[in-house]
Amino acid sequence: MRYIPLSASDREKALAVIGASSVEQLFEDIPAEARLPHPLDIPGPLPEMDLMDWFEEAADKNTHAGPRRTFIGAGAYVHHVPTAVDHLISRTEFFTCYTPYQPEVSQGTLAAIYEYQTYTAALLGMEVANASMYDGPSALAEAVIMACRVTGRSKVVMPNLVHPHWRQVVQTYTQHLDIELVHLELAADGVCIPEKLAAAMSQETAAVVVQSPNFFGYVEDMDSINQAREESGALLIGAVAEPMSLGLLKGPGASGADIAVAEGRSFGGSLSFGGPALGMFAVKTSLARKMPGRLVGKTKDTMGRDAYTLTLSTREQHIRREKATSNICSNQALMATAAAIHISLLGASGLREVAVANLTAANYLAGRLARIAGVKLAHDKPFFNEFTVTLPGDIGPVLAKLASAGYLAGVDLGRWYPDMKKTILISATEVHSKKNMDDLVDLIAREAV
Repeated sequence: MRYIPLSASDREKALAVIGASSVEQLFEDIPAEARLPHPLDIPGPLPEMDLMDWFEEAADKNTHAGPRRTFIGAGAYVHHVPTAVDHLISRTEFFTCYTPYQPEVSQGTLAAIYEYQTYTAALLGMEVANASMYDGPSALAEAVIMACRVTGRSKVVMPNLVHPHWRQVVQTYTQHLDIELVHLELAADGVCIPEKLAAAMSQETAAVVVQSPNFFGYVEDMDSINQAREESGALLIGAVAEPMSLGLLKGPGASGADIAVAEGRSFGGSLSFGGPALGMFAVKTSLARKMPGRLVGKTKDTMGRDAYTLTLSTREQHIRREKATSNICSNQALMATAAAIHISLLGASGLREVAVANLTAANYLAGRLARIAGVKLAHDKPFFNEFTVTLPGDIGPVLAKLASAGYLAGVDLGRWYPDMKKTILISATEVHSKKNMDDLVDLIAREAV
């Protein structure tokens, strides 16, 4: 396609054919208050060298904080990604922009996705995994819809310890469906209380959603939660925002979850201004045909060689049409490949070592912070690589001062939890050295107390 596909005369001819007087007339259905009444206030064209200067000057206005001075987690975590990952996914047999519909020319991509599915199922403790989804939040939304479809029920219990953004995405996906989201206020407890979950469920409950480690970083008692939901017959959906924790913790499926989802960015991904991300999705074998998206299957060709192909593609563009389980149009194949490469490079022992490093770093940082006068841990619960800390004064100015010193110290939880306006969520991973953490503690001690 050319850079400017239509000339002014081309547009006039097209408008004449469809009977419109102007392009603006095509947008009359959009309320006037939602339309921009004037052209965008952007500068005119510039020579390429001047344009590059403009972008560099704009970029210099950003606050630069290296990964070892970034202590923000909240669903997107700083991890070391081996150089080999980026090198390998750039190879032509992997680096493609579209779905591998033709298996005869896509065996490399299909084989990589098959390996990714195997790793996903193993990590999440499930039996069958799909070829990936857009991201963790949309995967959770698809899981909620799937649970309602499978059970024929309409209510889903979701504690406010599930990531706020994930809950918002689920709300967006389900707002026009016959699905009622039952929200539970459990922030004060720090973890889900099985008895409170059980009290919120009934014979109309399709599923209960539990994130572990939860948004505050605390590890949920999934076994007890699984027992609490059994009387209602609701499905258990396990969500994991930090899959690096699965190097130490058992996957949701091992505790009885029927559906498990995760954000896979920690494997082979980067923060990159919010994306790209990777949605991991796995189920029990009995639910495989109800799962959204697609799977890569392994078989034999006519010569007896291993061969891979897309299978169980139940989306609306394929044969099921209106009976499709989802309208997801693609999967994050490149990110899934990156995750498979990263996991394979680590291996089981390496993944455990990285998880131990995360756990150790976070516990060291929490211990140092708790020794500052006026600072205390908000919840006394087991956590993985992030935790909540209460400061004695207003958080906003403290975080701003730390940012000006080059440290992104955490997330103000008052944004989502009105009763936690003096509490921050802090994360530490394997990239943070003892010096990084000691420097952060010294800054907080100087600025917050």
